[in-house]
Amino acid sequence: MANALDGILVVSLEQAVAAPYASSRLADAGARVIKIERPDGDFARSYDRVAKAQSAYFVWLNRGKESLALDIKDAGDAALLHRILEKADVYIQNLSPGAAARSGFGSADLRRKFPRLITCDITGYGEDGPYRDMRAYDLLVQAESGLCEVTGTPDGPGRVGVSVCDIACGMAVHAAILEALFHRERTGEGRAIASSLFDGMADWMTVPYLHEVYGGKAPERAGLHHPSIAPYGAYTTGDGNQVVFAIQNQREWKRLCEEVLKQHDMAEQAEFHDNVARVANRPALDARINTVFAELSRAEIVDRLNAAKIAYGAVNNVADFAAHPQLRTVTLDTPEGELVMIAPPARVDGDTPKLGCVPALDADGGSIRNEFGG
Repeated sequence: MANALDGILVVSLEQAVAAPYASSRLADAGARVIKIERPDGDFARSYDRVAKAQSAYFVWLNRGKESLALDIKDAGDAALLHRILEKADVYIQNLSPGAAARSGFGSADLRRKFPRLITCDITGYGEDGPYRDMRAYDLLVQAESGLCEVTGTPDGPGRVGVSVCDIACGMAVHAAILEALFHRERTGEGRAIASSLFDGMADWMTVPYLHEVYGGKAPERAGLHHPSIAPYGAYTTGDGNQVVFAIQNQREWKRLCEEVLKQHDMAEQAEFHDNVARVANRPALDARINTVFAELSRAEIVDRLNAAKIAYGAVNNVADFAAHPQLRTVTLDTPEGELVMIAPPARVDGDTPKLGCVPALDADGGSIRNEFGG
């Protein structure tokens, strides 16, 4: 069965996370992705050595690509890249602000030469505004966007434990590239896509923004509790374990009171009768729940939650997650041998995509140079 993007050529002048995330998803769908690296390689190759002496980030985000090492300031290498771009459908770049344009690979110039080309520029803070020339990395943008302020415990802010700003941006441009390919299919015209790490996280920060701008107060850090829904969080059981559960509507709230807490009058009490009241009176609410949970084991509470059809889960560590019965994995070829990786989240027609090999630096340089006359 043909993949959706068979025949699509993507050239990605990329490094780190955001652009490689987007291009790796295009590769998963069948696109040919030529990854342009510096002669010393994408610096993400050396982030760590945990995956059979390879970087965890690199093996995750560069499967199924071809690696071509170029010095784009060298006239011969620049000419080769222009010849490749002449055949390309999509061009992605996330170099430092202005670096691609200074080297002759600005998206606007390329679209004038190749009107069907879809270009995608990824920056830290966008292409205009006072921050446009600032370098940006994930933690910096987590802090700038206010994400750290709504993450953590009441004692202090925290960093989200994965590179969410990069990933949010990569997801957004991946979707925009697919839309642009569909647009070109109908019109024959390429498109100019631009996004930033800040823009990606700004979208994800919409709910705290609305609370601050229209409600007068951003959600407070609540640790393992939801800041604006209650009860929704982790509670300790009588045997010292934790269970996290979520109440999303009044029907569930009533069932929790009657079937789990065995407090039949609690559902209609004024301080708990709807979500707004429960959030406002969270300390009293949690005290009532903790009193009940302290007398029960986790197994007993889970039995009650199951019977009441209340959503619940475990507060797992990463080892628990790695052994989770719902975790889907695939085997990935790398220069240092096979790795068991987490499978892509979406299945199409019940199938999980077969992931291509992770390339060694310049692994495809010779064949690409021969193909494009380099």
